[in-house]
Amino acid sequence: MATMSRTMSGARAGRLRGLAGTARQVELRETFLLAMDSLRRNPLRSALTVLGIVIGITTVIAVSTVINGLNENVLGGIRELGSDTIICYRFPWATLSRPPSEWFTRKELQPEWAEEMALLPQVSAASASLRIFLPQFGSGSASVRRGGYRAKNVILQGNAPDLGKIFEIKLERGRWLTETDMEHRSPVVALGYDTTRILFPDPQEDPVGKEVTLDGQLFTVIGTAQKRKQGISGGKNPEDNIAMMPDTTLRKLYPNQKDYVIFAKARDPEKVGEAVEEIRELLRRKRRLASDKPDDFALFTSDYFLELWNKISGLIFILTFAVAFVALLVGGIGVMNIMLVSVTERTREIGVRKAMGAKRGNILLQFLLESVVLCAVGGVIGVLAGSGLGLSLRFVLSFPATLSVFWILTALTLCAAIGIGFGMYPAWKAARLDPVEALRYE
Repeated sequence: MATMSRTMSGARAGRLRGLAGTARQVELRETFLLAMDSLRRNPLRSALTVLGIVIGITTVIAVSTVINGLNENVLGGIRELGSDTIICYRFPWATLSRPPSEWFTRKELQPEWAEEMALLPQVSAASASLRIFLPQFGSGSASVRRGGYRAKNVILQGNAPDLGKIFEIKLERGRWLTETDMEHRSPVVALGYDTTRILFPDPQEDPVGKEVTLDGQLFTVIGTAQKRKQGISGGKNPEDNIAMMPDTTLRKLYPNQKDYVIFAKARDPEKVGEAVEEIRELLRRKRRLASDKPDDFALFTSDYFLELWNKISGLIFILTFAVAFVALLVGGIGVMNIMLVSVTERTREIGVRKAMGAKRGNILLQFLLESVVLCAVGGVIGVLAGSGLGLSLRFVLSFPATLSVFWILTALTLCAAIGIGFGMYPAWKAARLDPVEALRYE
């Protein structure tokens, strides 16, 4: 009997808990419907209230979408460069601060130093490269012709055969440069993917062995390169519009151009640091620098570009987030203001609800839900607008853009936090109203 009594008692307790849970669910649903009904009664006011939230969230989503896309492109370019590649130049390629005047008085690197660099213990290959282009635009300035076809803004690059070992240049057709081409200053050229398509539009035609005109001189095409990765800013990659020839040939065409870059490849990717130090010692000897003088050249690896990009993208995002934060703050203040107005307008309604048995918690939850729903609606609209803006850049302008689930969830969470933070005081004020005084309110 005792066991049966305990069983029945437990069953009744379970039913009571179930009924209490159901009652709470019904109460929460009714509170939510009341909050939504209040927002529907004032659609224009609600829309204007969430405008700041919409602008802030749209900004965050759009910028994060673009930065994510750029990250993929930049990281792809860095991987293509290789973790074991070392670049030597007379000054850094990019800086976030104002370059000192001393940089522009530095002497150029000499191409023959690459031969000595290749003999260092931790270096497997080294090659000097000379490029004729417009660095401020990232494109070339030369024209290459073939009959009635003309490729504009072509980058001219003079290379040694060893450059193919460092970058593993992939060719569609033909061959790469050889030592014989270097020795004889041969008028031969390997064309980039886009340059080939402009000069040889017929896909069935083999460009190898054909002649093109460059700076009034005839060059024989010995190879065509495969398509490179998409450019950082989207669209075509300027590196696909290029004409590569022996370094000695380019020097003959442009005898006054001496601004060489030396590329080196470490024997072991794990010992890139040792290879960098060996190259640094060699260049300091060649530059005749005293031990107390700083380097008057720059050495950098893929880590340099990765760190530089992280700084740039981080700075962009911080500035953008600051603008978005101001918009969200204004939106939050607008939500608090409109909720305070709503409390004043509905004072009598609050009094009636309290007279019918509504507790402070019910009133608090109702107004807090209104605030959260208001911000959530603004957040959803902002996410849709930001996503649409980012994807339109991708599909319409071919600009790299990738949606981030992390930032979408972060934006929606931020909206909920704004709704709770800025809606708490109006909700608390509504819950604290005296029912008698509220019923007397006109």
